[in-house]
Amino acid sequence: MPDSLFTLPTDQPLAERMRPRSLDDFAGQEHLISPGKILRSIIESDKIPSMIFWGPPGVGKTTLAKIIANRTQAEFINFSAVTSGIKEIREVMKQAEANKNFGTRTILFVDEIHRFNKAQQDAFLPFVEKGSIILIGATTENPSFEINSALLSRCKVFVLKALTPDDLIKLLRRALTSLGKNFYADDDILRAAAIFSNGDARTALSLLEMMANNAQADSEGKIIITPEILEQCTSRKSLLYDKNGEEHYNLISALHKSMRNSDPDAAVYWLARMLESGEDPLYIARRLIRFASEDIGLADPNALSMSVAAYNACHFLGLPECNVNLAQVVIHLSITPKSNAVYTAYNSASKDALKSLAEPVPLQIRNAPTKLMRELDYGKDYKYAHDYEDKLTDMECLPDSLRGREYYHPSEQGSESRYKNRLEQIRSWRKSHKS
Repeated sequence: MPDSLFTLPTDQPLAERMRPRSLDDFAGQEHLISPGKILRSIIESDKIPSMIFWGPPGVGKTTLAKIIANRTQAEFINFSAVTSGIKEIREVMKQAEANKNFGTRTILFVDEIHRFNKAQQDAFLPFVEKGSIILIGATTENPSFEINSALLSRCKVFVLKALTPDDLIKLLRRALTSLGKNFYADDDILRAAAIFSNGDARTALSLLEMMANNAQADSEGKIIITPEILEQCTSRKSLLYDKNGEEHYNLISALHKSMRNSDPDAAVYWLARMLESGEDPLYIARRLIRFASEDIGLADPNALSMSVAAYNACHFLGLPECNVNLAQVVIHLSITPKSNAVYTAYNSASKDALKSLAEPVPLQIRNAPTKLMRELDYGKDYKYAHDYEDKLTDMECLPDSLRGREYYHPSEQGSESRYKNRLEQIRSWRKSHKS
């Protein structure tokens, strides 16, 4: 097999052999490394600050760190948060201090820095502050949540984006050429591989290598990667998903907002994304129950019952059978009339409740199970609504400081219009019968 674009041992994985050595060879991230962009300027001027590379897997976080190390001639120390602890951190810091005494800068690259706990992250802080190390952390998680604020405030955060299909196709073409002249794959194969890889260069190159290893030579010695080979190597797409990470919350947010926007097509797509990625169907069902009251409420009282039924169906059936139960409810919740009047009523009431936690319950609506309570006027002047012709009374049920307060403002959507008409009648009656 001929040499790759870089002279490296051919027994290395293709993804490693294709790792760029310069910014000009780097795929994607034009918003950071195109001529005149901030990260490129920092690297070319050799004024490297401590920084965090945040982005999905396979977009070049480690590669960028290595390019920086080669460009600045600093000593590059690769440090894994998965296999290292406080002891290893101290040893590296000791080495960095020695390097500084000899006038050598140390770039400490910490892969998956979000896996370090608070104490481990704090161990870096004094060395970053006094310049003993230039810290470059790589993370797939939102650094605002996963990295200590003191350390984060001393680092510049660069957001790396998932590679586009076109970025990956260019990379795959170069890699295919590096495999040798006998290897061939048409544009449709490369595009399908790029889409499958979901913005991850490492996945794309590993897939290409797997397909090349499984392809057979024809009578002329040409090794053609066929659609059948592609299908065999991609039996199931592994979607970018982490049940505990940011993508988990992004997807449930997408589902919730698509339903709120009455878009059943988008909603059922996001539902499928979550289920096919391995999400717990009961978690989704719980979110649907919340949505039924928060975004629909009395515009469709049946929405809550359907959502609870879907939760029970998930209990009874489990995956994959319960996917259609969830889809039925998601589509119903998307199409049915919407109202957040119940949600806003509670939020308004809760604000007043927090401000008036010491307000006593009016005597007329207090319970009076004992003689002493009755002697203290508990329950005095209570009016039993069923004893009155209209089943209504003018009795005040709010504390004196909140007398007359209105929280529920029904909409005209769906069934809630009936509730609105009834409530207007009740409020009108009370005003006309006010003592």
